[in-house]
Amino acid sequence: MNSVKDLAAMINEHGIKPTPQRMAVLKALLGSHRHPTAEELFKKVSRFIPGISQTTIYNTLEAFATRGLVRRVRTESDVMRYDAVADHHHHLFSERSDRIEDYFDPELDRLLEKYFSEKDIEGFRISRIQLQLVGTFSRMATEKASNI
Repeated sequence: MNSVKDLAAMINEHGIKPTPQRMAVLKALLGSHRHPTAEELFKKVSRFIPGISQTTIYNTLEAFATRGLVRRVRTESDVMRYDAVADHHHHLFSERSDRIEDYFDPELDRLLEKYFSEKDIEGFRISRIQLQLVGTFSRMATEKASNI
């Protein structure tokens, strides 16, 4: 797992002062592969930092997202989740359970980049391309994920 020194460096690199609360939020986020909500992070972090407020969690996540340390991921059901995976990727979203999984596919990335490099969308400049594929996970994939 990430050491205190590593967490502080990651936060500092994004121009944010590393506090124990911020490091705890980042550690909880990095330790989750499920793109947690602010409420889920609050429950997890408050076990280690009793008395931390939900406002602190929301403000920390906002600072992290604004500075590019994490990304916001809005689900089809309009739930805001957070993603700390820095590598370019897409998302698989289950419309039944709101589950989100990271999806890495360099071939898809190349196809999308090529396609949009040849298109001119009037009045719009693309800064990044990220897909969210919507569907359902098989029962086997769901059981496998619950064992992680």
